[in-house]
Amino acid sequence: MSTVAVTGGTGTLGRAVVGALVAAGHDVVVTSRSSSSTREGVRTVRVDYRDPAGLGRAFDGAEAVVHCATNVSGRHGGEAELGERVLAAAHAAGCGHLVYVSIVGADRIPLPYYRAKSATERLVENGDVPWTILRATQFHELIVRLSALLTRLPLVLVPNIRFQPVSATEVGARLADLATHAPAGRVREFGGPEIENWPDLVRQFQAATGQTRPVRPIRLFGSIYEGYRDGHHLAPVGDKGTITFQDFLAARFPE
Repeated sequence: MSTVAVTGGTGTLGRAVVGALVAAGHDVVVTSRSSSSTREGVRTVRVDYRDPAGLGRAFDGAEAVVHCATNVSGRHGGEAELGERVLAAAHAAGCGHLVYVSIVGADRIPLPYYRAKSATERLVENGDVPWTILRATQFHELIVRLSALLTRLPLVLVPNIRFQPVSATEVGARLADLATHAPAGRVREFGGPEIENWPDLVRQFQAATGQTRPVRPIRLFGSIYEGYRDGHHLAPVGDKGTITFQDFLAARFPE
């Protein structure tokens, strides 16, 4: 049994990491922007992620840190600045392992957030804490959120690209397992069991939610779309989960 700290442990992925660690009998410390509590063996510590000293105190006694907190908005320096502070805090606390979750294709698709994830990967690689980096494909939850936005219109226009949606629960379990083993550097990418066209995923979402709007695939232009069209965000030869998008929809929207 070890003690593992999880940043962003109250989010979708973080909760999955925490659940897997607790199920395996480990002590867990969660850092959160919202509140502090102790419940079922999990200690949640409210922190200001702009304060490495406060983070270091939260990490004190942890053998490993799983870094799931993220900064999509870019405020307060963005994802890379957040990673730099977490690294500094983990080093100051004497943690022997930092596990960072990134995105498949972060270095090949020129989205600003992807670029920030890739920059954070480099910080982790060049930092003072032994490390493991896991890249994952898009979560089922993201595909549902995007599909819900697209289906607000009478005619559903969907970019004709592919996705390999993966279960956050399965990614969380992989991160928990990595955190309780020796630092491994860059490990095999992790994706969902199926690669499907986005318009078909939207149709599956509509069927699960009782919608019947017509779906029309569209072609976009630009370097970001080209990166997705070329499949740089997919992991066809990586490790794969077992929970399909259909499985997720059936559990999320039961009849």
